[in-house]
Amino acid sequence: MQRVDILDANDPRLEDYRDLTDVALRRRIEPAGGLYIAESAKVIARALGAGHRPRSVLTQQKWIDDLAPLLAQHPDVPVYVVGADLAERLTGYAVHRGALAAMHRPEMPPLRDVLREARLVVVLEDIVDHTNVGAIFRACAGLGADAVLVSARCADPLYRRSVRVSMGTVFQVPWTRLPDWDQTRSILHEEGFQIAALALREDAVSLDDFEPTSRVTLLLGAEGDGLTPKALGVADTVVTIPMAGGVDSLNVAAASAVALWALRHPLSAG
Repeated sequence: MQRVDILDANDPRLEDYRDLTDVALRRRIEPAGGLYIAESAKVIARALGAGHRPRSVLTQQKWIDDLAPLLAQHPDVPVYVVGADLAERLTGYAVHRGALAAMHRPEMPPLRDVLREARLVVVLEDIVDHTNVGAIFRACAGLGADAVLVSARCADPLYRRSVRVSMGTVFQVPWTRLPDWDQTRSILHEEGFQIAALALREDAVSLDDFEPTSRVTLLLGAEGDGLTPKALGVADTVVTIPMAGGVDSLNVAAASAVALWALRHPLSAG
């Protein structure tokens, strides 16, 4: 790595790290320059382990030794060392997780490539809350999902908050964007996937009674509105989580964890 000490928050080399608050980032439809921000040494390590390329790193003197082994294979990457006050003025918040890295976004893999070795796949349709997206990726990584597919209007899994909440597991679980629903259904069925939609509907089958095939796709919809009629229309089965205490449903991230826990046992036995 190449250490560069910077004292001026207006230095143009720091442009990738300017205004990284959630409010500022939500105003940007597409991340600038095909980049995303990885925050903390743990998340940066997972991004590097997934083969992602860093463009630069922003850190403070007290954390520089933690970064050296992570960047050993990237000797030409500049590491901008700044003071705590400058880092906060630059990013818009107190940077206390060790480091930020501006990473080059990888190209999205073709859908069939993501599905090739998968048995349990999760689809996120139009989930716009970045915290929920990150939490679902963490559940997928921890509970055995093999891949995640996200709709065109779903929040960016590489958004800073999504990455942070996921603990970097967005780099661990293969994922890609979906085509339209008709094409998605055709591809999933051609690859032998049963499509199960998690939704509240009178004809829904309880997860306790659901009999998955050897390859299952689980559809999850947006908080509040749930899955769209188009998504429900491609499902082979609608499933629901049996609830008690007068509660009809869970937050989508919590629901994903429950459903994945229920599905992974019959799949692993199959």
